[in-house]
Amino acid sequence: MELLTVPYLPQIENLPKQGHYILAQYDNDSIIVYQAYRLSIGNFAAKNGYFGGDFNFDRMSWIKPSFLWMMYRSIWGTAENQEVVLAVKIQRSAFSKILAEAVHSKFIPELYHTEKEWHRSVTNSSVRLQWDPDRNSSGTRLDRKAIQLGLRNGFLNKYARDWIIEIENISDFVQEQYQFVKNQDWQNLLIPKELVYPVNDDRVSQRLQLSSNLD
Repeated sequence: MELLTVPYLPQIENLPKQGHYILAQYDNDSIIVYQAYRLSIGNFAAKNGYFGGDFNFDRMSWIKPSFLWMMYRSIWGTAENQEVVLAVKIQRSAFSKILAEAVHSKFIPELYHTEKEWHRSVTNSSVRLQWDPDRNSSGTRLDRKAIQLGLRNGFLNKYARDWIIEIENISDFVQEQYQFVKNQDWQNLLIPKELVYPVNDDRVSQRLQLSSNLD
């Protein structure tokens, strides 16, 4: 996989400062999401190009398109059981299916008429949607929101084997860049290039509560 990286400071200047956006590295056919696992799961996935072995298909598995949010969550790959950071390239068509199936992790009156309706949607959906404050390289929360997508049931099975194009263990890259973070050397820090990911289906975009204008 050719993970395209760019200098940190120019990258963050060109991203929206607030709002709900999917930031990701993508092309016409694929999008990269990030996950972090303990050694047995991460190494198996990187070696075989799919998830298996100790991977638990009975639990929801969360994918994150935002690299820096993944770094915040895994403490740059130093958190317990998150030592192996994976860049997972999946089919863009599959990502569209994931977004179309996503249901918010909390009740939003504008989208669901009643809590009962929302609860029924959550129960029946195989994709959970959660917006969290995005983070900068030092972990400081931002006004902009980052998306997480939790997969289970059939969607998790398809993601784990059928939708993956390539998996790369980027732990060495993460640790190299973490040294710059610890030294607050922002000039030399590199991160994956990310752009605002377009969702062309208006109904899906509205349900996800994506911001329509760059702030």
